Amino acid sequence: MRALLALLLLASPAAAGLSAPDEAFLEELSRRSFRYFWDHADPQTGLVLDRARADGSGPDAEHRHVTSAATTGFGLSALCIGAERGWVTRPAALARALKTLRFLARKAPRERGWFYHWMDGRDGKRVWNSELSSIDTALLLAGVLTAKGCFKDKEVTRLADSIYGAVDFPWMLAGDAGLLSMGWYPDKGFIPSRWDTYSEGPLLYILGVAAKKGLPPAAWKSWKRDWMTYAGIRYLNPGTPLFTHQYPQAWADLRGRKDEDGTDYFENSVLATRAHKRFCLDNGYAEDLWGVTASDGPKGYVAWGGPPKHPDIDGTVVPAAAGGSLMFAPGITVPVLEAMKERFGARVWGPYGFVDAFHPATGWTGKDVLGIDVGITLLSTENLRSGAVWRWFMANPEVPAALDAMGVKKD
Repeated sequence: MRALLALLLLASPAAAGLSAPDEAFLEELSRRSFRYFWDHADPQTGLVLDRARADGSGPDAEHRHVTSAATTGFGLSALCIGAERGWVTRPAALARALKTLRFLARKAPRERGWFYHWMDGRDGKRVWNSELSSIDTALLLAGVLTAKGCFKDKEVTRLADSIYGAVDFPWMLAGDAGLLSMGWYPDKGFIPSRWDTYSEGPLLYILGVAAKKGLPPAAWKSWKRDWMTYAGIRYLNPGTPLFTHQYPQAWADLRGRKDEDGTDYFENSVLATRAHKRFCLDNGYAEDLWGVTASDGPKGYVAWGGPPKHPDIDGTVVPAAAGGSLMFAPGITVPVLEAMKERFGARVWGPYGFVDAFHPATGWTGKDVLGIDVGITLLSTENLRSGAVWRWFMANPEVPAALDAMGVKKD
């Protein structure tokens, strides 16, 4: 009972130290972020655009119909938030979710249940010769299961079970005893690179162990745990961008759970966020203006972050770095987001919330918003305020059962 009470308190605005102005700001940020997914889902398939202009004018010609599996997973989760918050009616959100799930289950091109990274929003066909992506499929599946846990609708449940049940996780091992491949190409076969270290990959292994065509619980132990210390903070991180901490726990509620070796992954991500702030300040960022994670930049898309310092870091600020970590460390992330909006106004704040990235000093401002960056901000904000995304995803009983089987158990 005490553990349950502690988790409920963690999910409350008061426990997070949120003032009434903080709540008002987060409400507006969430509402605007949700609008991206409502505006940019294909009317026939429900697949969600990978990116669009930050001013609300739609995507450029190159990206006009390019959707992604990952963004669609965030979009399905966004529908749940929109319905819960009353930004759209529940019947309207349910209808949109059903349209998406029907397409995914019946018409979207797949191989052994896995989805392509990028798809044409009109028919789901492969775009840019992309791979069947294991991690992007996992992010899509997380949204599918969130919709199932939220709507509790018979058809949603049937479609969600069909989509998830079709994914052949052992096939993606590509002959390895425990490590999943990053993907598969129709003409080249499996990608040699594996999900072999701490990253966004834990979500993939959780879903793999939980699945009907699944992995043995021992697969959780197959990837390396590399530790580092920065500014006296010791945490699990192989030097990847901050989003690798954020994505798995946007859905999987790991609060109060510890691995058999004692690792608390939620607390680890709290520490990673604090270390990242310290890293930014050590590299010239301001106390109220910091955060770098994979995003657009003046030279194009860059998977930057730190520590250690990515060589291209130039002072560009990425709002999703703080936005995606709201659920971990609101005391340091809420103020920085509020400062961005207050100091830079319409330059960085538009119909979908924040632009993807901007440089405070040079005047460079990204023209686009990216669905995955808007999505992680929306889900992290909702988890901070209510814990709802965690609750919906974890309502699928196979997920907590998989965590228990892997040894990631509640204290």
